[in-house]
Amino acid sequence: MKLLEGKTAIITGASRGIGKAIALKFAQEGCNIAFTDLFEDENMKATEAELEALGVKAKGYASDASKFDDTERVVNQIVKDFGRIDALVNNAGITKDTLLLRMTEEQWDAVINVNLKSVFNFTKAVQKTMLVQRSGSIINMSSVVGVSGNAGQTNYSASKAGIIGFTKSVARELGARGVRSNAIAPGFIITEMTAKIPEDARKAWEASIPLKRGGTPEEVAGVATFLASDLSSYVSGQVIQVCGAMNT
Repeated sequence: MKLLEGKTAIITGASRGIGKAIALKFAQEGCNIAFTDLFEDENMKATEAELEALGVKAKGYASDASKFDDTERVVNQIVKDFGRIDALVNNAGITKDTLLLRMTEEQWDAVINVNLKSVFNFTKAVQKTMLVQRSGSIINMSSVVGVSGNAGQTNYSASKAGIIGFTKSVARELGARGVRSNAIAPGFIITEMTAKIPEDARKAWEASIPLKRGGTPEEVAGVATFLASDLSSYVSGQVIQVCGAMNT
């Protein structure tokens, strides 16, 4: 039997990168997928088709995860369309990196709203369904920079550190009703975002990692699959760093 057979997951920001890798891995394990992104575009339609080709129900939804009312709307629609929510993966995120000296209020607010407020929005919206079911797994995408900080990323680091505190608090609040909450903190993962880093800087970064390479979105997806499945039924309130021992 597949690990996620018969389950339904919501994955935010899943038209590309880590979010898409998680959606594909979940679908391979038999999970029905409701996924969101900011716009209903060719990427969303292509991802929807890829997921359906794996034999599961899949649908993409245009949603601004940073907006509370919009999140309520889309989650209500997903519950109507799919009937239940077994896992939520809060993956939507952006970066606006610069030194604090140069950072604008807009750069701060944008990153906090998309990265951190979206986690509040979606978790609050799905908790009603999970509490009635008396089951559910909430998986929040943090980062190693949320654990240890990073120069030039005060906004991003603050948002990802906030996710960790939120994750642990939700685990304590909802645990009695069978709902689990965990965070994944990826390190240097090879995606479109990290591909923009100059090659010499990327090689130096990889050399500093004990496993001597960047991770793949599929490796992050493997950990998310574990957390969404019954294999992790007694794992809650934890932060799992997927970083090749970069952050120990």
